Amino acid sequence: MARSFNELNEQEILALAIGAEEDDSRIYGEFAERMKERYPATAQTLISMRDEELGHAHRLMEIYKASYGDHLPLVRRQDVKGFVTRKPIWLSRLLPVDQVRKEVETMEYESRKFYEVAAKRTSNITIRKLLNELALAEASHEEMASGFRDSMMKSGALDAEHEMERRMFILQYIQPGLAGLMDGSVSTLAPVFAAAFATRDSHDAFLVGLAASIGAGISMGFAEALSDDGVISGRGHPYIRGTVCGLMTTLGGIGHTLPFLIAGFGIATAVAVAVVAVELAVIAWIRHRYMDTPLLAATFQVVVGGVLVFITGILIGSA
Repeated sequence: MARSFNELNEQEILALAIGAEEDDSRIYGEFAERMKERYPATAQTLISMRDEELGHAHRLMEIYKASYGDHLPLVRRQDVKGFVTRKPIWLSRLLPVDQVRKEVETMEYESRKFYEVAAKRTSNITIRKLLNELALAEASHEEMASGFRDSMMKSGALDAEHEMERRMFILQYIQPGLAGLMDGSVSTLAPVFAAAFATRDSHDAFLVGLAASIGAGISMGFAEALSDDGVISGRGHPYIRGTVCGLMTTLGGIGHTLPFLIAGFGIATAVAVAVVAVELAVIAWIRHRYMDTPLLAATFQVVVGGVLVFITGILIGSA
């Protein structure tokens, strides 16, 4: 069972502090390793903080050995009620850099509070002096964690990291989502409007559109997920990309399928055509906004393709 912090003696408090510093140094090292390619400035700050945490652990170990010898009691975080815990966010495959910065700031705050409380529990002047020094050191780390965004902004490193983050967002979400939206919006036009003009029945057109949208979503989702594991390309987890692509494919087809829930065939068709126009405009805007395609060129490419597929569906359905 966990013990109360107030029940620990000085030897156990030091052992707890040593373990905590070693744990935090490894956490910072893990963060730095994950950040080094995309966010080198943040990674360098984390490496500096990792090295300082190791230095703290070394100082604590020296004073422990001088006071109590070589035997170090096994006192872990989970053995002490209310002691600071660390969320295992480093296990996440998707680790936003802003989340890392916030976690580091929280870690330093909690460490400072621990040393302030621990110093009051010790009667050994030398140990108390060291714990107070470490509390001040953690306070400076806390200020560093909360302020290194400002320093990076002044140096231009933050802009570079934001640009990298933007590129990763485009690779992991926008590209598969856009591919799905284009496929769902354009490829389902022909079967939906072919069924609509062949049967002149809104319900039949709706069923065909629903089947085509869901089928295309499943197909595109699997195709995207299996096309690239993201290890070399940096495009992110394949299951996430596949899910984004599949959902957007289904959404693209469902958009102009839902109007056929309207019983009147003429009204349903008119609304569906209006929805198609909106879908194509949205696709053109996304290509312009995120893929750096000139708006006029993006509109021309999307509209021409969409109109050709739309006409194909009408001609086949009317034959």
